[in-house]
Amino acid sequence: MSKVTRLQSAAATTLRSADDLVTQGLAPEEARDDLDRVAQRYAIALTPDVAALIDPDDPNDPIARQYIPQVDELVSLPIERDDPIGDVPHSPVEGIVHRHRDRVLLKLVHVCAVYCRFCFRRESVGPGKDNALSREATTAALDYVRAHPEIWEVIFTGGDPLVLSPRRLAEIMAELATIPHLKIIRFHTRLPVVDPARIDSALLQALRVPGKTVWMALHANHPRELTPAARAACARLIDAGIPMVSQSVLLRGVNDDAATLEALMRAFVECRIKPYYLHHADLAPGTAHLRTTLAEGQALLRALRGRVSGLCQPEYVLDIPGGYGKAPVGPNYLTAVDGTDANSRYHVADYCGDVHLYPPAPE
Repeated sequence: MSKVTRLQSAAATTLRSADDLVTQGLAPEEARDDLDRVAQRYAIALTPDVAALIDPDDPNDPIARQYIPQVDELVSLPIERDDPIGDVPHSPVEGIVHRHRDRVLLKLVHVCAVYCRFCFRRESVGPGKDNALSREATTAALDYVRAHPEIWEVIFTGGDPLVLSPRRLAEIMAELATIPHLKIIRFHTRLPVVDPARIDSALLQALRVPGKTVWMALHANHPRELTPAARAACARLIDAGIPMVSQSVLLRGVNDDAATLEALMRAFVECRIKPYYLHHADLAPGTAHLRTTLAEGQALLRALRGRVSGLCQPEYVLDIPGGYGKAPVGPNYLTAVDGTDANSRYHVADYCGDVHLYPPAPE
């Protein structure tokens, strides 16, 4: 029996401590003390599905890099922030973030099935934090949505909203169904990848409410995460009438090469999931070892443009620190040369990097 097979059979429960990681062969004994120090500050959780994906013989395994703590997480840079995307200044009531006029974030829970080492909310999620909104706070959050007719979309985030029981989700969805100006309900989740069996008939039933369109945004960063079980879970959602988009984070040592990004985006499209956002990693404390530069990200998006169809193209975005929202930061292919707005000419770069004049010079 291979080491990977032994790991798959042994990790029957979620791994939550340095001892668990060492016992399962996912971290060396000599790293135990450092992992304990990290765990005192940031939560650890790897589901059996995630643990089974890790190759313990590969020190650079891209799945392990996303979930196994590293001592580098205890090094914070001056530019890093506890609230890197500015949720707090835009939270009019507990559980609501209202940054953009027509949509709000609804944060019902502060726990996840797994904890990513690059999480931008790592200071506010996990054991020891407030696990979930109280009933009173939830009522106040829903009343806020009711009182603001400009809100067209509610986006469930957190924590992972799908860790809630189907019964609790059904209760919240029923409340949202009574708000006439609300049209779109979106969930951001990792659950179809990290615990695909949870996407069952009870959950699907809880997500369906009359008069609202429900979308699901799946977070995955490496093509190996889209296992047959994960793909089947996504198919159950889509076949139930819930369209899906993707979001990924550009991470050093995980997906910062064109071939991996190509395989990931192709896998999404094969699953009927439209690539949506590729996030530049946020300035969360202790995550510098996982961040690329913006120039590296732009170069990768330029390479991707020439490798895959338009169906596979995500938008490369930066969440501006301070709560100013997302900005597209992909490569620019157009440069003005001369003329006025009416008759400007431009240099346009193609996917190979060759530059062309538009409109072409008269013959």
